[in-house]
Amino acid sequence: MKTNENILLLADAYKYSHHKLYYPGTSTIYSYMESRGGQFNDTVFYGLQYFLKHYLEGAVITKEKIDEAAAFLPQVFGRNDVFDRSKFDQILNKYGGRLPVRIKAVPEGSVIPVNNVMMTIENTDPDCFWLSNFLETLLMQVWYPSTVATLSREIRKIVDSYYKDTASSAAQAGIDFVLNDFGFRGVSSVESAGLGGSAHLLNFRGSDTIIGSVLAKNYYEAQQVYGVSVPATEHSVCTLLGEEGELEVFRHVLKSFPTGIVACVSDSFDIFRACSEYWGEELKEMILSRDGVLVIRPDSGDPVFTLLKVFAILMNKFGYTINDKGYKVLPPQVRVLQGDGVNIDMIRFIYGALKVNGISAENLVLGMGGALLQKVDRDTQKFAFKCSYAEVNGKPVDVQKSPVELDSHGQLVQSFKKSKAGKLKLILKDDQYQTVRQESEPAFEDKLLTVFENGELINTNNFEAVRSRAALK
Repeated sequence: MKTNENILLLADAYKYSHHKLYYPGTSTIYSYMESRGGQFNDTVFYGLQYFLKHYLEGAVITKEKIDEAAAFLPQVFGRNDVFDRSKFDQILNKYGGRLPVRIKAVPEGSVIPVNNVMMTIENTDPDCFWLSNFLETLLMQVWYPSTVATLSREIRKIVDSYYKDTASSAAQAGIDFVLNDFGFRGVSSVESAGLGGSAHLLNFRGSDTIIGSVLAKNYYEAQQVYGVSVPATEHSVCTLLGEEGELEVFRHVLKSFPTGIVACVSDSFDIFRACSEYWGEELKEMILSRDGVLVIRPDSGDPVFTLLKVFAILMNKFGYTINDKGYKVLPPQVRVLQGDGVNIDMIRFIYGALKVNGISAENLVLGMGGALLQKVDRDTQKFAFKCSYAEVNGKPVDVQKSPVELDSHGQLVQSFKKSKAGKLKLILKDDQYQTVRQESEPAFEDKLLTVFENGELINTNNFEAVRSRAALK
């Protein structure tokens, strides 16, 4: 058994003391997850089903896992009165190792305005009141795929806008392939690549992160492989014959894939010479006679200035047409890929510069690596997981934090970290999501659905349904 598959060892260390620290008589702990704000006004909820299937479904408590934890955790604390194996023995003996909790959540792919509940959890056995927030550490990691899905969707908005303004009607179908995930090598783990990579596939289909498509099929029953890619070089290919052999390598690339799309990194020595002399003169006829597209990739320098010069050279050498929106378009056999220095702000700068210079967005595709899958954190959307309701000695208790903080003038003000109180539901009223107490607004149905109860998954999502919910309306 691998330690990282033992649910007993997948919590923050301090949580093992909470079975003693909750006030005597506690029988229910009910908590919720929300995005408290952040970089974007809406959050795409995605990834919970993976965590439920991979870590929580079925008989996840076994004698072997309890034994491992009982041997390991006293060494963490240097004392024997923190970890209490009897708490887990009870789950094993009473429930066959299935976790007595109920989790409700919005359907995955839902786009929820910030400051709204997206998930709740409560124990179903009063003796396991401590279990709800014991699982916080693991469940909170939903922030990551949700944040990547949100970021990718916000970029989709930018791409859609510039395509609408500058790209031909025929080119609109290519939007799915504009932003390509280059992030596998830049993330912290294979699991991150799978979660982040599949989250990106809710919005686009271009991806070199194959494990994202694998996760979508294995955990969301995707009916097809959504992440698609093309043959492409890297610098080890293009520098193999040295600077004097770069032209010959380029020729070999075209010969190797005489049809279809092939991408070639072209900045190994001099991107502007490569575009003007090699692609634009020596290999021009070979490119224009291909039944396919050569995608030229700059990979260094300032993205905006480099792209503007590259496009000026290519349009001078290959010519261009004016599309139905009045913008320049290279011949269909030639396109450009920018995969260096790309983040959401740079994407805005790039498209803005192209538009100002009369160049259609359809000439360009993008690759995004660390900025897509790694340069996000829990505070990008300010994810929080807080207890809002409990039962103590048979009485219901609203639970809430309401901290104050000093503003820039040294005055006490209410912190944005104020949490919600009571049992919650999410309703759609006047076409707006609102979080209310369960007992209020009885005419409106709760958009939170039970997705996990006592070890069993309920109301599962397939990838097609998740993509449909996340799609721009």
